[in-house]
Amino acid sequence: MSRTLDGKVALVTGGSRGIGRAIAERLGRDGAVVAVAYARDTASAEEVVARIRKDGGRAFAIRAELGEHGDAVRLWDAFDAAVEEFAPAGGVDVLVNNAAIATSSDLDGLTEEELDRVFAVNVRAPFFIVKEGLGRLRDGGRIVNISSGVARIALPRVIAYSSTKGALDVFTLNLAKLLGPRGITVNSVAPGYVDTDVNAGWLRTDPEAAAEAAAAAALGRVGQPDDIAGVVAFLASDDARWVTGRVVDATGGTAL
Repeated sequence: MSRTLDGKVALVTGGSRGIGRAIAERLGRDGAVVAVAYARDTASAEEVVARIRKDGGRAFAIRAELGEHGDAVRLWDAFDAAVEEFAPAGGVDVLVNNAAIATSSDLDGLTEEELDRVFAVNVRAPFFIVKEGLGRLRDGGRIVNISSGVARIALPRVIAYSSTKGALDVFTLNLAKLLGPRGITVNSVAPGYVDTDVNAGWLRTDPEAAAEAAAAAALGRVGQPDDIAGVVAFLASDDARWVTGRVVDATGGTAL
């Protein structure tokens, strides 16, 4: 594995599980010092840190639950308190806004509380994580927002979740324009069906549903977390220096 991120510092929210875990481990293998941000599952976060270190990388975990006012400040305070042990200069080069929650309610079943919660975690938190982090983000840095294929594919049963990802893509577009003068690129990555614990309840127990999910992709299979991590690693690298303001479809060609 090439060490394309040697000397860089990365922060991955929702880094203890699923796609976030794969991203954190990949950036660690690529040479970055990785801050694994998580909400509650300390054991899983420490497992990710241990795996990165076992592979020769450097990493640390920071706990900061998102979805409440002040969450971004608390996250960055935790980051600042820990990062100097691994990168004395502090600061961050790669910010991956991955943490999100899904809601399975359709429009009829959606409550105001549910809508507020999913937007607080999936949209408001990334907004303020970026806002509070701009003084720490170095020129020439990278922001990668993890969106979803459902921002372009109608799936009414998750209408609130889909709407948050559409909002995140608009955030990406405007940030790219705003931060371009600093050489900072901002992009979204939009996964499709991915075999993670979040989807395990149906994807790993219902062969018919799994087959339908695989058939929906032009490449004929369900995605794996490493598939998404590879796209993020590219966008975090210098090879992607001329790509910004884009939504990179990582659905395996779902619903073409």
